[in-house]
Amino acid sequence: MARKEVITKKMILEGAFSMVRKSGLEAVTARKLAQEIGCSTQPIFRVYKNMDELYKELYHEARIFYEEFYEKNTYTDTTPFVELGLSYIRFAQKETNLFKLLFLTKHGEDQTMYDLINGSNHQGYVIREIRRITNLNPDYAGSIFMKIFTFIHGMACMAVSGEFDLEQAEVVKMIRDAYLAFTNESKEG
Repeated sequence: MARKEVITKKMILEGAFSMVRKSGLEAVTARKLAQEIGCSTQPIFRVYKNMDELYKELYHEARIFYEEFYEKNTYTDTTPFVELGLSYIRFAQKETNLFKLLFLTKHGEDQTMYDLINGSNHQGYVIREIRRITNLNPDYAGSIFMKIFTFIHGMACMAVSGEFDLEQAEVVKMIRDAYLAFTNESKEG
């Protein structure tokens, strides 16, 4: 008699993560996941008490994936927020379903979009960009971030919906222009 393959937590998580990347979180059901990894639903519920527990772990994996993506996609632009913006928009274009999971889905009070963008373990992606702003009045740092991030997030959402066809040079110019407008506004106001 052939020995049955033991389905591990790692196999379940990798299968579910692959499904999220291809088809989105809504595609990850117990039955479809079991089919994806070649087992019944029993091993899934042996490892996870319910699908919500698996979804939380998928969210965590997606967050790690985003941070690794960001670290790989840095540029050399001297204008604050350009690198952060380009990476964020590129992530929306290349990993649409993970972007939706992370940035277009509510995850409770303990996870804000700022936390996601800033990186786990206090990586400080946003703080690093804010520190690059010369002659910044600290009272305006949060306001500048919110304005520039709203602008960048809008472009990323356009990328997800297929309405974004700008070249990188055009995006860089737009982010620079927005950054200059927002920082000048804070100096005048």
